Amino acid sequence: MNYLRDSVKRVMVTGGAGFLGSHLCERLLTEGHEVLCVDNFFTGSKRNVAHLVKNPNFELLRHDVTFPLYVEVDEIYNLACPASPIHYQFDPVQTTKTSVHGAINMLGLAKRVKAKILQASTSEVYGDPAVHPQQEEYWGNVNPIGPRACYDEGKRCAETLFFDYRRQHNLCIKVARIFNTYGPRMHPNDGRVVSNFIVQALRGDPITISGDGGQTRSFCFVDDLIDGLIRLMGTPDAFCGPVNLGNPVETTIGELAEKIIKITGGESKLLSVPMPVDDPKRRKPDITQARKALNWVPKVNLDEGLAATVEYFRRTQVAMTKGGA
Repeated sequence: MNYLRDSVKRVMVTGGAGFLGSHLCERLLTEGHEVLCVDNFFTGSKRNVAHLVKNPNFELLRHDVTFPLYVEVDEIYNLACPASPIHYQFDPVQTTKTSVHGAINMLGLAKRVKAKILQASTSEVYGDPAVHPQQEEYWGNVNPIGPRACYDEGKRCAETLFFDYRRQHNLCIKVARIFNTYGPRMHPNDGRVVSNFIVQALRGDPITISGDGGQTRSFCFVDDLIDGLIRLMGTPDAFCGPVNLGNPVETTIGELAEKIIKITGGESKLLSVPMPVDDPKRRKPDITQARKALNWVPKVNLDEGLAATVEYFRRTQVAMTKGGA
């Protein structure tokens, strides 16, 4: 089945200058679409999309999705929201506003212009799961008043809004629950485990592991994730999701650290630090629905993806040393 329409579409990507958003903009342009990249540059960077600016089909707009936006588009990918604990806990009230007010504003826009809209939700809606692996039918185990709640509950509320707009206004929606994604253009100081470990290893610093490193994550390379998002957007209107998008190969944090030390050729030692509050102990997506509805499975294994990511951080580090970034 061909999940992509043949005609050129006007596509808006909120959070388009971020890690995921910039890769998505790039892919959409490659497929010949017109792309409006919207970002307030809180965590996104113009550097991530600088190579796209000369493309006549690309437009960059500084805008905060907590305020309404009036444009004409065919599709909307709503990726706007800080996604790492360091960034989303910096201003937790604004994080919740970005998820909730941002969803309301983008859904209102989609309703006005009759656009199809995709919500980039998260595996964090499952909280610290009591069910493993996580299926879309699982309602989650989330602390609504903890320090992660601004992100977890913000994303859960956004999903509620999307499905209520579907029920009340017959809006064409898609909801993707994104599991840990990594790759080039990750922010070096975002506090995520992959970028943290790579930066520490390249500097020769100790690699800080929360607890004993036995907690697990499932790491999906960015190219695979973007392919999943585009396939989801291209499904028939009757299919809304939510759909888990992630790599079902479960890896402990300790194993990840050892892999990164090996790939970087470093000699960093492991340093145990206290576990963050409400940090999930296990994370693994059940991607049965993505296989069936999207014909999607991740293709890049962890060693390949980490090698590409390490190379990106090496180049970035050299550029920063030379004053080039």
